[in-house]
Amino acid sequence: MATGRTHRPATRSRGIPEATVARLPLYLRALTALSERSVPTVSSEELAAAAGVNSAKLRKDFSYLGSYGTRGVGYDVEYLVYQISRELGLTQDWPVVIVGIGNLGAALANYGGFASRGFRVAALIDADPAMTGKTVAGLPVRHTDELETIITDNGVSIGVIATPAGGAQPVCDRLVAAGVTSILNFAPTVLSVPDGVDVRKVDLSIELQILAFHEQRKAGEESPAEAAVRAAAEPVVVDAAVPGEDGGEGAAGESGAAGDDNGRKGPEGDVPAVMPA
Repeated sequence: MATGRTHRPATRSRGIPEATVARLPLYLRALTALSERSVPTVSSEELAAAAGVNSAKLRKDFSYLGSYGTRGVGYDVEYLVYQISRELGLTQDWPVVIVGIGNLGAALANYGGFASRGFRVAALIDADPAMTGKTVAGLPVRHTDELETIITDNGVSIGVIATPAGGAQPVCDRLVAAGVTSILNFAPTVLSVPDGVDVRKVDLSIELQILAFHEQRKAGEESPAEAAVRAAAEPVVVDAAVPGEDGGEGAAGESGAAGDDNGRKGPEGDVPAVMPA
């Protein structure tokens, strides 16, 4: 069986944009679901909806693959599954090592989706001697002292880092030195790698923070009824230029002139009460 060390996907040589490459797994997931239901063909509109993109973008993406579908019929599901799998390099075996077998690393090792998508977990590696020899997901955990030997013996070109932040860069350096050219990083830190090494970062805390931002924005949106209640509760500001009953400036004008400077300050005394949009 071919290994990841000797066979590389052809997307770069064929000039497929990175944004298109990032969407190919979405199409493949949707197509695989259709294939499992024995659906023979699918229209661009149906597939785009299932993948969460618009149909024009989907057709443009598929044009890079040389696949244009048949008018009135759509795309052949099985052929597209093969075509996208080939472009992503999933028609061959990709041995992967996972370094850091804590809770997250163990969960990744037990993830069944790797094997079904062309990835074989070749080894689980951890720096803790107490973990050495323990079985996780049917594989014995091996010590980091063996890292270079494991990579060479298995022809590994993809490494997964699930260590604490402080240990991620040293592990990354060793992986790269041993010949790994693609790294999936789950550690909460930014890795420094030389040219020719690809890093994909997965930071769950950042994703949660982004969701928290959107939740805060949604919570801050007022309904019309809420806006009306707030407006009714706000004090009425009298224009300082309104003349009094005798045609000159009345008390309101005097207080407005005296309070002109204060009227421009917000609650803290030095912030404008009304900020520019």
